[in-house]
Amino acid sequence: MMISTKGRYALRVMIDLAEQNRKDYIPLKEVAARQNISQKYLEGIMTILSKNNYIEAVHGKGGGYRLNREPKDYKVGEILRLIEGTLMPVECKQCSGENCERVSECRTFPMWSKLNTMVNDYLDSVSLADLMVK
Repeated sequence: MMISTKGRYALRVMIDLAEQNRKDYIPLKEVAARQNISQKYLEGIMTILSKNNYIEAVHGKGGGYRLNREPKDYKVGEILRLIEGTLMPVECKQCSGENCERVSECRTFPMWSKLNTMVNDYLDSVSLADLMVK
């Protein structure tokens, strides 16, 4: 399993927003500058997060982004699954439940399945609030 740049940046943006005054809308330009990430690149991530109600967005003058939950209520696993799709370490088992035709005789499938469970359980145990601690 390899977390993409998009997944890593999504976490950085969410942490950044969590560290700001949560009542204010934070301009994307400010987040991009603090995180040293292209504003254009972040726009795509923010669209995904906004459409899925992870953040609130206000466009225009005085607009920006803010979290719509407490940082402790966001789990790293949910954010990464939203951005990455699946966190499965191999392609033989997708989140849709579809398995390859060899699953009944595959000696490694139980191992991959258990690894997937361990990774997801761990990432679901870490919140944005946990990541805010330096």
